[in-house]
Amino acid sequence: MNEKPSWPTMVDTVQKHIKSLNWGYKTDVIKLKIKYFNAYASFIDQHTIQVEDAKGVKTLVTAERIIIAVGGRPSYPGIPGDKEFGITSDDLFSMKKPPGKTLVVGASYVALECAGFLTAMGFDTTVMVRSIFLRGFDQDMAEMIAQHMEWYHTKFIRGATPVSLEKPDL
Repeated sequence: MNEKPSWPTMVDTVQKHIKSLNWGYKTDVIKLKIKYFNAYASFIDQHTIQVEDAKGVKTLVTAERIIIAVGGRPSYPGIPGDKEFGITSDDLFSMKKPPGKTLVVGASYVALECAGFLTAMGFDTTVMVRSIFLRGFDQDMAEMIAQHMEWYHTKFIRGATPVSLEKPDL
């Protein structure tokens, strides 16, 4: 019988994994003697970028090769109550207590991953899908994934977008 990990154990495991990935990336960059900038940048020409740090200090950097790794950050939808009653996927992995019944807004791979593990941990989980699952991916496979998730009790609200978030009266 597979026993589900406790919420604190799961969060701790995820945090350790993320830290180990980041450490690995950092050491690889150092070993390869790559100069890393955590900053905004604009191309000046083919071999030159202007880097602007968090304090607004701008520096010109010239190199034979320039790699842009933009990454991504979750964002709030800009609706009433979003920051008061909503959390991002990053926040989810830092919660000390489990979220309980959860509405996941969106059908990106991060949204579906979060919904999948929340359902697997036994939480009542619903995904609100505006249009399609996994935009940019093969849609036959995306639908198969959604069907699989439904089979394992993740619920879906299709063709919907939230207009506000409110705390329910209990």
